[in-house]
Amino acid sequence: MLFRLAYLGVTNTLALLRLLPMGDHDKDAEILALRHQITVLERQLHGDRVQFPSADRAWLAALLHPLPRTALNHLRLLVRPETVLRWHRDLIARRHARRSRPHQIGRPRTVRSIRRLVLRLASENTTWGYRRIHGELLVLGVKVAASTVWEILKDAGIDPAPQRTSSTWAVFLRSQAQTVIAADFFETSTLTGARLYVPAVIEHATRRIRILSATTHPTAAWVTQIARNLVMDLEDAGRPVKYLIRDRDSKYPALFDRVLADAGITVVHTGVRIPRMNAIMERWVRTCRRELLDRTLILNQRHLLHALREYEVFYNEHRPHQGVANARPLAPLPEPITAPDRIARLNIHRRDRLAGIIHEY
Repeated sequence: MLFRLAYLGVTNTLALLRLLPMGDHDKDAEILALRHQITVLERQLHGDRVQFPSADRAWLAALLHPLPRTALNHLRLLVRPETVLRWHRDLIARRHARRSRPHQIGRPRTVRSIRRLVLRLASENTTWGYRRIHGELLVLGVKVAASTVWEILKDAGIDPAPQRTSSTWAVFLRSQAQTVIAADFFETSTLTGARLYVPAVIEHATRRIRILSATTHPTAAWVTQIARNLVMDLEDAGRPVKYLIRDRDSKYPALFDRVLADAGITVVHTGVRIPRMNAIMERWVRTCRRELLDRTLILNQRHLLHALREYEVFYNEHRPHQGVANARPLAPLPEPITAPDRIARLNIHRRDRLAGIIHEY
């Protein structure tokens, strides 16, 4: 439409320049000729209305509006004077509406950080609906409308709370892992062929390992004392343990379970010949054998305890664990290196444990 108006403005300006040198007699003759042509056109239309495009309406309205109403009534036009005046009112109204229109349609978009926070709360709390999330945002000092929270969840394709409250086995077991530990005895032999028995305990949530001791004769009194030491160690570390998983080995006396029960720990026995019921502990025993015991010769009980203590420190403070997102039980992961100059000049050193059997970088 703007291009059409510009074209009409240029053509009519050229027509006005052509009229300036003409005399009154010539202008009157041209006016009479134009009026006669309009009469011929109306006769051929047989009463049908002439359709004017928007640009032509705007041009005629702007051109004829300054004339008084009496002058408009004497003009020979294809439309009535009231129509020309209505066209002008519509032109003014559209221009006012265009100037009054806001630059941004609708409400402003929600800040990206608030959207991420809403999606985080929804993913971490499957039982929370949009109103519960809205309340949590108000507690955090973030003021948004409840309908905004609903729209964020809907745009992200997150179902309402009743449709996503069902928990998977992985989520359920991970939530219970904070209060579960597992114990087991594993055997190894010295250089002379003497058999040694080592009790160990692992935490399901953090994968922290505890080497309790080592002996050639695991008597009932010795195993019971191991249980007492374990209870005191857990209390000093502030670990709220409720369940301990172990197999049905005859090395565990009845007093072992009683000591744990007095501390509020329920002993869960695995099934007969079902090692997968204690899979995390069994996996650690396999790892210990592959990374340490199968690669060294044990001289005696003292040498075995020294090697196991070194491996315990390495396992808890340095070795990453895939079961807990490559974290370490007693040492958090460092901040990733993002500086390009540091990445280009990495300076990595190696520290050996147990004469190079274990490498730390």
